[in-house]
Amino acid sequence: MSYLETTKNVYKEAALTPDVGLCCTTNPIWELPGLKIPKIMQEMNYGCGSTVHARDLTNNPKILYVGVGGGMELLQFSYFSRQKSGVIGVDVVDEMLEASKKNFVEAEQQNTWFKSEFVNLRKGDALNLPVEDNSIDVAAQNCLFNIFKAEELKKAIAEMYRVLKPHGRLVMSDPTCEQPMNETLRNDERLRALCLSGSLPIAEYVKMLTDAGFGTIEIRARKPYRILDPKNYSTDELIYIESIEVAAIKDPMPEDGPCVFTGKAAIYFGEEDYFDDKKGHTLLKNQPIAICDKTAKALTDLRRNDIFISESTFHYDGGGCC
Repeated sequence: MSYLETTKNVYKEAALTPDVGLCCTTNPIWELPGLKIPKIMQEMNYGCGSTVHARDLTNNPKILYVGVGGGMELLQFSYFSRQKSGVIGVDVVDEMLEASKKNFVEAEQQNTWFKSEFVNLRKGDALNLPVEDNSIDVAAQNCLFNIFKAEELKKAIAEMYRVLKPHGRLVMSDPTCEQPMNETLRNDERLRALCLSGSLPIAEYVKMLTDAGFGTIEIRARKPYRILDPKNYSTDELIYIESIEVAAIKDPMPEDGPCVFTGKAAIYFGEEDYFDDKKGHTLLKNQPIAICDKTAKALTDLRRNDIFISESTFHYDGGGCC
C-alpha cells in the first residue's frame, strides 16, 4: 500500500470517528463577532496552526482550501467571504467531504449569517486540483503538504500556484524539522500520513516555494509542535518538530531573487532624521522596520555603525520593506 493510500485510510477513519488528538491540534478557535464553531468541528480540527488571517481576506476574496477536515477553517473563511461558492473545499476522501457537509448543517443552526452554499465542496486531489487557472485569491492548506514526498510536494505547490491569481496568496501551516530522521522513520507510512516523517527544514520548505515562482515569502509564526521520542517511535534520540505558518505570494520574481521575510527588523540610530539606501528602503530614526532577508544582507554589507539588524524572529505580520 502506498503512503498516499495510507493517508486516505487514516483520514477516512478520522472522518468516521473523530480523533481529537490526531494532529496535536493547535489551531486557534477564532473569537469573532457572531461566529460560533460547532463542537464536532473542533473535534475534527486536524491541523497544526492556522491559515485564516484577516489581512488576507479583504474585499470578498475567492478562497480555496485543500484538505477540508471537519470544516472549521472553511467556516472561518466563509466569515470573511459571505457569497455563494466563495470558499471552495477540496478533499480526496469521500467520508471527510460527507462529514464536513453534515457539520455545515449544524453550523447554519448556530450562525445566523452562515449558509452552506457559501462553501463549494469538491472531490479532488491536491496534485490535480479541480479548479480553473488564475481564479483564486487565497489558497490554503493546513498540515497536508508534509505528507508528500519531494516530487509530489513540488506538484502540489505548482497546482496551488496555477490556480492563484497574480498577487494571490498561498497560506500554509505545516510541521518542520531541522533534525534528520533515520530511514525507518522516513519510511513509516503512518507517520507520513500524520505529516511527521515528511517534515522539511525551513530553508528547504521555502526553496520549494520560491522554485515554484512565488516572489514573496512571509514566515508568520514558528512554534513548538511535537516530540518524537525513543519510547514511542523508532528513533535513538529526541526529534523536535515545529509548526510553521507561511504565506507565499504570487508576486513577480525580483531580478535579484525572492523577498523572504523571516521576522528580521532594521533600526537606524544615526545623526540624521532618516537613512535612505537609494534602493527603495527608508529607515526613520529609531523606528523599527520589518525587512526581508535579502535587504538585511544588503544593509549589513554597508558596514555602517548606525544601523542595527535583528536576528530572525520567525514572526512576521506585514508592513515590511518590499
